[in-house]
Amino acid sequence: MLYQAACVPCERMAAKPQTLQPGDFYLSPEGFMVFTEQYHLRRGSCCKSGCRHCPWGFDQANRKAPRRPSNG
Repeated sequence: MLYQAACVPCERMAAKPQTLQPGDFYLSPEGFMVFTEQYHLRRGSCCKSGCRHCPWGFDQANRKAPRRPSNG
């Protein structure tokens, strides 16, 4: 019982998938789906995957901590 109670907040903290909207992604010449800054901002947090358009400025090579996105 204690285990279940402790895990409930973790489930609520997980990022929820967002419905894709126009402008959320494009296809690269290699055929990969690339998410735009618009999508990442709506998602609301950095996934620390080194995304091309990360508004938090996460640097995959240096594993630098994300920053708050600018309001501009």
